[in-house]
Amino acid sequence: MQYFDFRDLKLSALGFGAMRLPVIDGDDNRVDEPVAIEMVDYAYDHGINYFDTAWGYHGGNSERVLGRALARYPRESFYLADKFPGYDVSNFGKHEQIFEEQLKRCGVDYFDFYLMHNVCELNIEQYLDDERFGTLSYYIEQARAGRIKHLGFSAHGNFETFMRFLEAYGDVVEFAQIQLNYMDWEFQNARAKVEALQERGLAIMVMEPLRGGILVGIDEERMAPLRALRPDANDVEWAFSFLGSIDGMGTILSGMSNMDQLRENIALFDHDLALSEEEQGVLLELGRKLASAKGVPCTACHYCTSHCPKDLDIPRLLELYNEHLSRPDFAFIAPMALGAMPMEKHPSACIGCGSCADVCPQQIDIPGALAHFAELMGE
Repeated sequence: MQYFDFRDLKLSALGFGAMRLPVIDGDDNRVDEPVAIEMVDYAYDHGINYFDTAWGYHGGNSERVLGRALARYPRESFYLADKFPGYDVSNFGKHEQIFEEQLKRCGVDYFDFYLMHNVCELNIEQYLDDERFGTLSYYIEQARAGRIKHLGFSAHGNFETFMRFLEAYGDVVEFAQIQLNYMDWEFQNARAKVEALQERGLAIMVMEPLRGGILVGIDEERMAPLRALRPDANDVEWAFSFLGSIDGMGTILSGMSNMDQLRENIALFDHDLALSEEEQGVLLELGRKLASAKGVPCTACHYCTSHCPKDLDIPRLLELYNEHLSRPDFAFIAPMALGAMPMEKHPSACIGCGSCADVCPQQIDIPGALAHFAELMGE
């Protein structure tokens, strides 16, 4: 396992993200705990020491399961990260209640890393209005009391919003976790965020290195230019190697859902990951093509599903929507998949209330996308 220096710590270059743990019968709230614990054990035994969870992952059960899995190890032997759920603005003002519950769920007395979660256009005013909500003041105080060892933030939002937060709190945060991959380098202007963090000497943590699986399983025609450069490298190795080529890179979080993914990723981090300038150029061109082919930038975070009054599997519907738009040669896939769903779970069941869009980290017009999808499907 490769490691990087953060203050006086050695953090594993690959982090265990607990957003996509194995689940039972496809129910995101029902974590398959024995399998999840087996994965945590394998990760720990193979050098991963950074574990990341959040309030809303798996309906709160990610914190509980990860806490029980890690409780069997010495507390000082791993680093645990959690987050204030700012993606839902109704949580502002409830920070103390949430923080205490998170400590309880995880079974710990402190968090090694704690993040202001998903700073974006939806919540930037609440994050900045500390006089009214006191969110940052509270967490700064927890850091002074030793209940948070290192304070940071995560961001999916646009660069302007990112900089507003950084300019306001850049003197109190020590790291930032950003959505970073070769598709988003230009598509979401991740490059500018990286440069801003590098200028300030802040550590860069990575989320969505495979963009929710979009960068896995790329067809051979698109992979051909990369195959010509490295015949034995697969799409996952290319994605991680791109990140390993960026100066100041810290822990790269991967939401691994099964042992095969975990083993493959750990094996990649047994050696240095880096690309030549030529390889980076070819990979970024692939990223441009992938970005232009996708309908909406959904990463399947599932924040939307907990706010949908119709209980729609929105990430799955958007996945099918993107598939339909990007692969006209496989136009039968989306109708076939929808045919296996009851009509009340189809995109046409969306009532357009917008509750999902209000908490979407990608700021996707979900009702608009579902309406378009329903139209394409003749519903």
